[in-house]
Amino acid sequence: MIFYDCSTAPSPRRARMFIAEKGIDVEVQQIDLRHDAHRKPEFLALNPHGTVPVLVTDEGTPLTENIAIAGYLEAMCSEPPLMGVTPDEKGKVLMWNAICEFHAGMAIAEALRNSTPALKGRALPGAVDYAQIPALAERGILRLGRFFDKLEARLTESAFLAGDDFTMADITGFVFCDFARIVKQGIPEGNAASRAWFEKIKARPSAGL
Repeated sequence: MIFYDCSTAPSPRRARMFIAEKGIDVEVQQIDLRHDAHRKPEFLALNPHGTVPVLVTDEGTPLTENIAIAGYLEAMCSEPPLMGVTPDEKGKVLMWNAICEFHAGMAIAEALRNSTPALKGRALPGAVDYAQIPALAERGILRLGRFFDKLEARLTESAFLAGDDFTMADITGFVFCDFARIVKQGIPEGNAASRAWFEKIKARPSAGL
């Protein structure tokens, strides 16, 4: 397998942590987003969307979405389980993963991509240009604040997002909580349960990759 990564971006970090938690060895190719390597013809031939991560499977299939990469690796290597074991667990993992993507990841992307001068004309990731909309940046910050409230409410009653065990949902939530610093946001100081959860995941070896 070949994993197309970018060490500075949150989305490939999610896949990188998942791969590390599984203990799977893959060949790694770094894609320098800052110098538009994701827009080069050779990369677009692999992923026409112009985004990372990409995992090229042993069968030669390029998987271009985190959920697809995680699903493939979980099916290939079931231990340790990161997407739940029972039907109920699997449902909760996918639900909380989606909540973190929509309410945290997309909120940060709205705030960052619609306010950063260096991203003018690139309000969405990938190979297609879109104009910035400043109002979306303001909305992104509001959405992120509400996500932190939701996160605290959940972690006050649960050790991890999907239940008693660490899963893919925690990887997604952790990565976006950490990346929120790019828009000068973070878990509020008073959110004790969320901050304890964050530090617990930060101590895992995969989080340092």
